[in-house]
Amino acid sequence: MNTNTSDTKGRVLVAMSGGIDSSVAAVLLHEQGYEVVGMTMKTWDYASAGGSKKETGCCSLDSINDARQIAVELGFPHYIIDIREEFGDFVINNFTDEYLAGRTPNPCVLCNTHIKWDALLRRADQLGCRFIATGHYANVRHEEGRYIVSKGLDENKDQSYALWGVSQESLARTLFPLGGMRKTEIYDEARRRGFTELVNKPESYEICFIPDNDYRGFLRRRVEGLEARVAGGEFIMRDGTVLGHHEGYPFYTIGQRKGLGIALGFPAYVTEIRPDTNQVVLGNFDDLASTRTLVGKLNMGKFASLEGRGLVPSQTKIRYNHDGSPAFLEQIGDKIHVYFEQAVHAVTPGQAAVFYDGQDVLGGGWIERHVIGEVPVSSLHPAVVTS
Repeated sequence: MNTNTSDTKGRVLVAMSGGIDSSVAAVLLHEQGYEVVGMTMKTWDYASAGGSKKETGCCSLDSINDARQIAVELGFPHYIIDIREEFGDFVINNFTDEYLAGRTPNPCVLCNTHIKWDALLRRADQLGCRFIATGHYANVRHEEGRYIVSKGLDENKDQSYALWGVSQESLARTLFPLGGMRKTEIYDEARRRGFTELVNKPESYEICFIPDNDYRGFLRRRVEGLEARVAGGEFIMRDGTVLGHHEGYPFYTIGQRKGLGIALGFPAYVTEIRPDTNQVVLGNFDDLASTRTLVGKLNMGKFASLEGRGLVPSQTKIRYNHDGSPAFLEQIGDKIHVYFEQAVHAVTPGQAAVFYDGQDVLGGGWIERHVIGEVPVSSLHPAVVTS
C-alpha cells in the first residue's frame, strides 16, 4: 500500500464488482496515492430463486474472487458485504410491485439511489474512509454550492442516467475515476498492467437478479399463483375493440412488439397497460407517440429546484438507451411537467426521466403518466403550455 501520499489523498472505499471497470478504477486510485479499500457487495443469490442459468455477474463467486485477487496483487484490503436482505426488501419488492401495477421498473437506478450508496457510505464511515468510488462512466464536480453529475467522456458508455437519484450528501464523498476516460483506454490500462483475464472477461448487461434475462419467469416464481390470476386478459384497441387474449398484463411492457402471440396484419405494439381490467392496449407505432409526460419523486442536481423558473429547456432521456429529446420542463410543486418539442415514442411509466443541461444532469424522477396525441410544445404559446 502506498503510504507516502495517502495522508494527502485520503482513504477511499471502492465498490468492486469483479469486472474490468471497477477493477481499473481501484487500480488507478491506488496508483494516484489514495489509500484504497475494496468492497464487493453481495446483493442476490440467484440459485435460491429457482433460475435455470448459472449465477453470473456482480454477485457470483467468480466475480467476488476476481475482485479480491486484484486487491491481493496490489496489497490493499478487500471486504465482502452481504446486503441481500436490504436489497431484496427494497429493490426486488419494488420490481415485483411495479410490474403488478402495470409499470416497467428500473431496478438499477433504485439500487444506486437507495441501496448501494447508502451501504457504501455506512461501511466507509466504519472503516474511516473519506471517499467512496465506483467504476461508473460519469463525472461529479462542486459548483455554486451544488454537487453536479455530468456525462462521462465516452458517451457510448455514459452512465449518468443511472445516477440522477444519488443525493447531494452522497455525491459530496463520491469519486468517479473513469469519468474522463474511454472504454478503449480502460482495456489499454488493464493490458498494460497484465490483467488479461479482465480484458477477456465478458461484460454482463442483465439485471443482476435476472441473469437469464427472463423477467416473466422471475415474476412467475416470485408471485405465487400469478399466472392463474392474470391469464386470459384481453388485447384491445384504443377504442375498446377486443382483438384476442393474452397471458396476463404483467408480462408486457410499453413499446413491446415481439412475443405478443397475435397477428393483426400490421406491426402491433403495446401502447398501454390497464392492470385494473387486465387489458393490454395494442396499436401501431404512431400510437406510441407522446408529447407530454409527468415526472414525480424528483431528485434535483444542478439546481435545488426549477420551480419559478418558467419553462426550462433540456434534453430529456426517457430510458437508459435513449439519446434524449429536446423538451421544456416546468416544475410545479414536487412534479415536473415535460413538454417535448417533438413527439417521442414509448414513454413508459415506471422508468426514469433524466433532464440534461448540456452535459450536466439537472435532475430526474420517475415517469408517472404520459399524454398521447397533443400538439408539440413548439407550436404552442408558453402561456397555454403553463396553464
